Amino acid sequence: METRFLDSFVTIAECGSMAEAARRLNVTPTALAQRVRVLEDELHVKLIERSGRTVQLTEGGARVLARARRFQREVRELKAAASEDAFAGELRLGTISTALTGMLPAILSTLAKLHPKVDVFIEADVSRLLYHNVLSEALDAALLIEPQFAIPKSLVWRTLRSEPLVVLAPTALAHIPALELLATQPLIRYDRNNWGGQLADRYLQAQQIFPRERFELDALDAIALLVERGLGVSLVPDWPRAWPLPPGVSIVPLDGAAPQRTLGLLWRARSPFSRLLEELLDECAARDPSPQLERA
Repeated sequence: METRFLDSFVTIAECGSMAEAARRLNVTPTALAQRVRVLEDELHVKLIERSGRTVQLTEGGARVLARARRFQREVRELKAAASEDAFAGELRLGTISTALTGMLPAILSTLAKLHPKVDVFIEADVSRLLYHNVLSEALDAALLIEPQFAIPKSLVWRTLRSEPLVVLAPTALAHIPALELLATQPLIRYDRNNWGGQLADRYLQAQQIFPRERFELDALDAIALLVERGLGVSLVPDWPRAWPLPPGVSIVPLDGAAPQRTLGLLWRARSPFSRLLEELLDECAARDPSPQLERA
């Protein structure tokens, strides 16, 4: 059995679209469909059904998918274990969106220098889903916000940085205290579907501030752009940025001790990549022990 044919089937299932899977795998949709037909012939079961531009798994396809993912993990672990001195194979790494242009580039650069034979697949999502993907072994590790519940002993957590909540405000309003801004100005809310947004929401409730909400979204860079337009203020973590805040946007610290959004890396304790991840984070810490956030 061609393992790349099995990989193609898993990608189709994850994308829900032949066209999107073909783009991700850099093959034509015709070639991808041929791989699926060969796999179906070999397994003697129909795996997918087309429905317009999307595809649906058959009952047999759903059964095969679960085992295919386990097989993929075992292949990755086999490649990682095959070399005594150097890691190899594919590392499936999840990340929250704000880390894509913040912390992740430095981590990936260090990884490429330490372990050039390791290929990395990156999946961006919210912390809640990344956590469950590590728990279910769909991901090897994930860069996410620290959960507000006890992490099972089967997982390893390594804290990387803490980011205080701050208020983003138009510079013309930056002289106003943070709590007054939150109480009187329209709020561009940090999405409560993710753990960072829930942290901000708990703070507002604790301060008994019930702002007039104008928008709610997850992308912190987009929130900053809306603040620049004078559409409101926002309560967000002081996240690492690859570029300065937009002109006309200022950071207003909270009065007193600010809640912290803690970021870290999560992985399975028995992962074949455990030593790699520990070495990687140690090296990153040695190179940049106290990263400073860039302010506008």
